[in-house]
Amino acid sequence: MTTTVAILVDGAVYASWLFLVALGLTLTFGVMKILNIAHGSFYAIGAYAAASAVGAYVQAGLSPAGGYLVMAGAAAIAGVVVGYGLERGLLRFMYGRDAVLVLLVTYAVFLILDDVMLLIWGANPYIAYQPDMLLGTSTVFTLPYPNYDLSLIAVAAVIGSGLWWALSRTRRGKMLLTVIHDREMSTFLGIDVAKVFTVTFTLGAVLGALGGALTAPIISVQPGIGAEVIVLAFAVVVIGGMGSIVGAAVGSLAAGFAHAAAVHLFPQAELFVIYALMSLVLIVRPQGLFGQAQPRKI
Repeated sequence: MTTTVAILVDGAVYASWLFLVALGLTLTFGVMKILNIAHGSFYAIGAYAAASAVGAYVQAGLSPAGGYLVMAGAAAIAGVVVGYGLERGLLRFMYGRDAVLVLLVTYAVFLILDDVMLLIWGANPYIAYQPDMLLGTSTVFTLPYPNYDLSLIAVAAVIGSGLWWALSRTRRGKMLLTVIHDREMSTFLGIDVAKVFTVTFTLGAVLGALGGALTAPIISVQPGIGAEVIVLAFAVVVIGGMGSIVGAAVGSLAAGFAHAAAVHLFPQAELFVIYALMSLVLIVRPQGLFGQAQPRKI
């Protein structure tokens, strides 16, 4: 019973983290059809910005509870600056070009941003443990869990639900869905597709940075975290289906519980269980669990 509870709780927490990271990636691909490898850099920049801001905030002797707002605010600002600057300064010239070229461009940006982060923050790790320690711990069936980790489940649910509602229940969200389904017809209907692209990419960058900020208190923020997370995010998005928010949620849950089960029952499989799950899904359903088959123009 204890092992089962551990798998369920650990899987839910891990799935929440994966969902927060993958959400911006699947949104960007759904609207812009861009496989954005630089999304891993957005995650890392958000983590560094949050860790730096929280450290400065705590050293100033201000109210500890305000650290959560500082953490989220720093990540949001970093995401807007980097995302908007990258889309306006580079990616807008790539629209309509071959997908492989755009993929290589975002990979190059990923490498450049890694060096920029190394130049700004150096090679030493940053630790922002204060937001994690402030909430204390809870016991779930005799197993102690940090309340901060458990809160990620609620945060992921709120953010995912809010984004789904904004896309499916608001006028601007429906305009964005129109662009997803038919970019050319959206232009004929008078929708400013370029503006939609800018807003979408910036929002995706903010979500990626926010995922990094929320993870910063429970990890060591150091060089290389972006490369690790982008591979996992791609796996989750592929499992759920490119461009589907519901798919990202289901893919995160499947990957989270598979990872937790491997850790507790078969540790040797921990490193590849998510990729084995992705391979199995692709064999059965190449477009992912909730992905739509893409028509080809002949």
